[in-house]
Amino acid sequence: MAIDTGLADWVAEACAPLGAISRKRLFGGASLYCDGFAFAILAFDALWFKADTESDAAWDAIHAERFSVTREGGKVQSINYRRAPDDVYDDAEAMREWAGLAIAASRRAPVKVKRKKK
Repeated sequence: MAIDTGLADWVAEACAPLGAISRKRLFGGASLYCDGFAFAILAFDALWFKADTESDAAWDAIHAERFSVTREGGKVQSINYRRAPDDVYDDAEAMREWAGLAIAASRRAPVKVKRKKK
């Protein structure tokens, strides 16, 4: 799966007023960051925004699909990222609104401490 660089560039352009947008490769897709906080992923030809218990109601209200993948053996793994609504693909204001919700969720998430390798 290749990164949709056009979409990544659009997210960076539309969200520039929210902070410094960067990206890193992630399993054939990309993870997007605002000021160092992971707030979105590009995968399966779609944009997925980070959600949490505080923002889930907004995502549920628009019936936003939860990100999931099926692993070998049929095990389904889900993470709390939600499929971006269609209007973010061509409306910068909508992009900033939903990205802002995702950035806030990312900022509320507990910081993961990296373990030292022995």
